[in-house]
Amino acid sequence: EREGKEEIFHYEGGIKSFVEHVNQSKQPLFATPVYIAGELDNIQVELSLQYNQGYQENIFTYANNINTTEGGTHLAGFKAALTRCINTYATKNDLLKGTKEGITGDDTREGLTAIISVKLPEPQFEGQTKTKLGNSEIKGFVEQIVGDKLSEYLEQQPGIGKSIVNKSLEAARARAAAKKARELVRRKGALDSAALPGKLADCQNENPEEAELFIVEGDSAGGSAKQAREKANQAVLPLKGKILNVEKARFDKMLSFEEIRTLITALGTGIGSDNFDVSKLRYHKIIIMTDADVDGSHIRTLLLTFFYRQMNELIARGHLYIAQPPLYRIKRGRSEKYIKSESDMAELIVGNGVEGCSLTSSDEVNSDEQQLKHHVLNLGRTDPIIAEYRQERQDASLLFAIARLEVDVNTLFETSDSLDRFAKDAIALLDEESNPQVSYDIVNDGEKGYALHFESRVQGVLKRTAFSKAVALQTRFQRLQRILQEAKKLGEAPYTLHENGEVVGSYSGFEKLVAAVDERGRKGLTISRFKGLGEMNPEQLWETTMDPSTRTLLRVEIEDVLNADEIFTVLMGDAVEPRRNFIEENALKTKNLDI
Repeated sequence: EREGKEEIFHYEGGIKSFVEHVNQSKQPLFATPVYIAGELDNIQVELSLQYNQGYQENIFTYANNINTTEGGTHLAGFKAALTRCINTYATKNDLLKGTKEGITGDDTREGLTAIISVKLPEPQFEGQTKTKLGNSEIKGFVEQIVGDKLSEYLEQQPGIGKSIVNKSLEAARARAAAKKARELVRRKGALDSAALPGKLADCQNENPEEAELFIVEGDSAGGSAKQAREKANQAVLPLKGKILNVEKARFDKMLSFEEIRTLITALGTGIGSDNFDVSKLRYHKIIIMTDADVDGSHIRTLLLTFFYRQMNELIARGHLYIAQPPLYRIKRGRSEKYIKSESDMAELIVGNGVEGCSLTSSDEVNSDEQQLKHHVLNLGRTDPIIAEYRQERQDASLLFAIARLEVDVNTLFETSDSLDRFAKDAIALLDEESNPQVSYDIVNDGEKGYALHFESRVQGVLKRTAFSKAVALQTRFQRLQRILQEAKKLGEAPYTLHENGEVVGSYSGFEKLVAAVDERGRKGLTISRFKGLGEMNPEQLWETTMDPSTRTLLRVEIEDVLNADEIFTVLMGDAVEPRRNFIEENALKTKNLDI
């Protein structure tokens, strides 16, 4: 559903820069993308391409700046020209010596990122969504322009030409190995849907539109799910351990992995560009159902990587789902409730804690129940930031106080006097009840200006905390600041909590107020956290996760193909640095990891 949101992409270097952007998280085979442009009979053709060490093909096509997601005649012309050019170059330079397998079109596109853009006077668009170019004459024009220009480029850049041929030959050898592997497992019946895997508990209904497949981890969860399911239309497939990361594996290695073969067989579609047939899919709802812990999350990610890279059409057609088993069970007296997420849990506890309450600050700012709930939930979002500071042995309360002050990064760190005043203001905000013992030094940080080095004792433990321009610019500190700026609407401490007009308590700061609301919210509740599906009995699993009338399913959709491709490459690929950067940037968006 569109919400009037607009994004504008502008690359100074045109499609060449676009290719560099797409390949930024991959390992390019050569530094600078190839760029080709030509014109024939008033038709303009632009092409940029670059290979990387991966195995995925990424080709984006445009006609008159319209993204032709279904391809068309310009794509067909490009593919034909690329295959012919590489084969001609390899033969001419005697690079195919001793090679039994010829180089096919698929081989030439392994690890390829390319963008083809054509501009023509009267485009004809076909397909259901009108995103396929249909002008028949364009194929020949693109094939001729790309063929001539690319051949010329390869002759001028023999090093790049040879690396592309070697990459294609490597793909050809892997294709031959994959073919042998596929034939071998076929002979054994391992990919034959007529010989379904023994561990699959199939459903009775043979109509794929009404059938569901639950993919679960391990025999324990599999046992519960098999007992819980509706046998008429729900099948269960337990997988043993973590499946192979297909982002790092070639096709032949993937097919040698037993759990992946089991999954392919159960689905019935076959696999690979020559064998995949979506019409043979045995279940129109494929539901990934894993534990709500780190291992479960990893298995889910590996399965999503497999479906995205090897069976993308199942995602595009809306067949892939993620189950939402509960994280918590809450009992109050004889009533029982299941909670599916941390945010729902916080909502419930804070809602209980502020029920019938209002708050008054020392400067007479009044907050009603709804306002109080909003601010306490907002302050709860500081928990992962504070926990991270504490893990680093920094004084989290001191940084909390610093974040409540106005920080002008352009001027604050320029003079020692401004930092001296700032340090005194921060210390003054510390909770007096915690008996803080804080001292500080102002140090010259060279070109970065001045910085504060605090020493404090927290429950007798010495903490060293630095506050510099670099710290002030950190994402987590700025997030902490935004939360605390919003909380200022509560007024100045101390805060007095009232319930139905009666005073409940007085609190010296945000932390004490949040702790009091949390304690009130948990009163009378028995809270159990589920770490695995196997901990639930079949009745609970059916009621919370498998019953179509009560369950919550998330359908896997890919709206931004480029972004999805980059995320899978970063998180599941070989390069460590991009993954580290991604984790650091997104660490604060996670909460209560089961590590």
